[in-house]
Amino acid sequence: MTLYVDPATQAFLVRARAQPAVDYRTMPPAEGRALFETLQRPLNFSPYEMAEIRDLTVPGPGGPIPARLFRPTPEPAAPVVLYAHGGGWTFGSIESHHALMQNLAGASGCAVLGLDYRLAPEHPFPAPLDDVLAGLDFIAQGGLGVHADASRVAVAGDSAGANLALGAMVARKAAGRPLPRTAALFYGCFAPIFDTPSHLRCGDGSYLLGTAGMRWYWANYLGEAAAAPPPAAAPLDADLAGLPPLYLNCAGLDPLTDDTLILAQRLADAGVRYRLDSWPGVLHGFMRMVRDVPAALAATRAAGGFLREEFARE
Repeated sequence: MTLYVDPATQAFLVRARAQPAVDYRTMPPAEGRALFETLQRPLNFSPYEMAEIRDLTVPGPGGPIPARLFRPTPEPAAPVVLYAHGGGWTFGSIESHHALMQNLAGASGCAVLGLDYRLAPEHPFPAPLDDVLAGLDFIAQGGLGVHADASRVAVAGDSAGANLALGAMVARKAAGRPLPRTAALFYGCFAPIFDTPSHLRCGDGSYLLGTAGMRWYWANYLGEAAAAPPPAAAPLDADLAGLPPLYLNCAGLDPLTDDTLILAQRLADAGVRYRLDSWPGVLHGFMRMVRDVPAALAATRAAGGFLREEFARE
């Protein structure tokens, strides 16, 4: 099958394929993370100026969690988005995803708080999710002071971070706790399923992320829970009724496309309002390719517009 490839994405792929192949599965975690950060650094570009970017820590169940706050305007009491970065629960940080968070802050007008949650396989489920839940508690308890309106909170994430964002809502709902006002989930992985049409279509590694890599990432994250993943770890099969309005997007050249399409159908069945944007011809992770792929900034602005609209609702 010949798939449509966006011209800018094609140029990006040509450059990426010219680089030496990297198999993170063969490396010690620390070495792989250092290389990942080095390779991601050129993607960090933002056209948005911030009133403030500040590092802080959030109290967590495993100790203080490094965090970064992006404030697009100096006005106090802005809506706030808690952001969980992607990287297969194994890689990524507030450094690798700095520009994505800055761009989302600029596009939405919201303060964005990014978390360096604990990573697998050293810290499998539920540790990363517990850190995201701790971030929501920190905001709700006024941890950001006058800089954020703790009554107007969203949660967001890309890829594995989208899983954590949705998992956090599922966990809070199951515990009878208040939910965020809304959420934005970018090309997420929502269950360890590997036989979907998008995996069969794009999973051979031709478009960078492959099925073999996703199997490894899921194994890292689930650890001993792999035999029977609980709903907060694989939220595609959770009870989704009662969730707030959600923004979803997916990429055309991504083995995870169907995770989002199936999620959209489950949300519809549960009566949850959502918006789904599908971006053809682009790769998994494309929203961090702002310097190279025009769809990246367009997608960020679409998500930011959704968040603005939801927070403007009474």
